[in-house]
Amino acid sequence: MSVRRLFAMVLVAAATVPLAATPAAAHGAPTNPVSRAAACGPEGRYAATSACQAAVQAGAAVREWDNVRVAAINGRDRERIPNGELCSGGLSAYRGLDLPRTDWPSTELTTGAKFTFTYRTTIEHRGTFRLYVTTPDYDPREPLTWADLEARPFLTVKDPPVRAGAYQLAGRLPAGRDGRHLIYTIWQNSNTPDTYYSCSDVVFRGAKATASKATASKSAPRTPAGAPAASGSAVAAAADPGVPVASVTDLRGRWPMLAGVAGALVLLLLLVGASRRRRGAAAPVGRQCEVRNHRAGRRRIW
Repeated sequence: MSVRRLFAMVLVAAATVPLAATPAAAHGAPTNPVSRAAACGPEGRYAATSACQAAVQAGAAVREWDNVRVAAINGRDRERIPNGELCSGGLSAYRGLDLPRTDWPSTELTTGAKFTFTYRTTIEHRGTFRLYVTTPDYDPREPLTWADLEARPFLTVKDPPVRAGAYQLAGRLPAGRDGRHLIYTIWQNSNTPDTYYSCSDVVFRGAKATASKATASKSAPRTPAGAPAASGSAVAAAADPGVPVASVTDLRGRWPMLAGVAGALVLLLLLVGASRRRRGAAAPVGRQCEVRNHRAGRRRIW
């Protein structure tokens, strides 16, 4: 086998190794108020809760918490995403996120107050965020349908700024809500064909109730990390720095690529060295030379 052919084979191997070793890339999910996927992720600090365990058993790929995306929706969300499957985006790999429960990890919010939503990103994209809230008669014990959401988003933000690895969506929380509700986030990319879907369970309180509870909580013991409900500040501290970005996906794939190229170069050097050693070795006396005598048409004898 010629050295050129060996070199070509090594290059092919070097090109395929990084592709096989690099995980699929993903992109993001809300972390404040925390989404179900981010809360139940491997470092979301809520994986031990009953709701997260039930979601995983029913089918929820929470290791890729930031990858609930569907291609080629083009704004036809209500046509393409079936009722009862809004939280999973209609993806069977995330169907556990659709479970109707009253104990999903939640964020406490003050109704009608100004609020900056954070949407953790692992790959930045341009696009528009649309946030919907459930209607006043929403029942968390029933599967979520499009009829459970207000017809119009209460907040729409296009190409928001990214700070500390998260999109910052400044706005105001919807008024006229009390108790457990759900905020549904749709992120439609403009530079890719993908649209992302997320469900964030929230508990709305009035301004007076929230203030009095905050005062009482100063002397209260700390809530365990696995508790199903948390305040907005607690969720921000738990979800934002603890979101498993690195453990979910290697976005750039640099280490697998470097390992593949290094291995290919070492293999190439070994093959070239072996070829040179074979050429330099002396042939035994009396053995036929593999080069033909082009004049006589016979093999030469060493």
